[in-house]
Amino acid sequence: MKLYIGLVHYPVYNKNRQRIASAITNFDLHDLSRAARTYGVRRFYIITPLLDQQELATRILEHWKVGYGAAYNPHRKEAMELVRVCSSIQEAVGDIGNLEGEVPLLIATDATRQEEKPLSYAAAKGLVRSSKAILLLFGTAWGLDREILESVDYILDPIKGGTEYNHLSVRAAAAIILDRLAGNPG
Repeated sequence: MKLYIGLVHYPVYNKNRQRIASAITNFDLHDLSRAARTYGVRRFYIITPLLDQQELATRILEHWKVGYGAAYNPHRKEAMELVRVCSSIQEAVGDIGNLEGEVPLLIATDATRQEEKPLSYAAAKGLVRSSKAILLLFGTAWGLDREILESVDYILDPIKGGTEYNHLSVRAAAAIILDRLAGNPG
């Protein structure tokens, strides 16, 4: 399985559908790296062009990878070692290309119904279990900008609960999606 994930902080939308760069959160780094490690993700990319946010993420990662946190919690260190900070999706794609010798398929997630480039969970699971490299993109704030959705190969079907409410945290959505695509059946 050649599965990679990216948490995109720019370009994303705010609640007024304006393009923004969102802030990195400590919770996202911790929880998503642990989910990535649990499900066999090869790398987890934090994607932001903002230098101060890159520095913040790097400081947090260094604490858990080489600082006091590495000795205090070796399990967290193991998960945090998957994380790479990069400026753009293209930089993450280039890194994967160097590692795998191929350009990955880009699969975006979106909480709304997408008519363009739809991908069911069954089809996505088949792709993930194939020999193809995959970069699965998650948006922060109120979701990935339309520009990203137009540039990817597929847009994964949204998660549907039993109600009309559909506003999961990115951490919860990523865990559900990783379980559906890379989890052990049964």
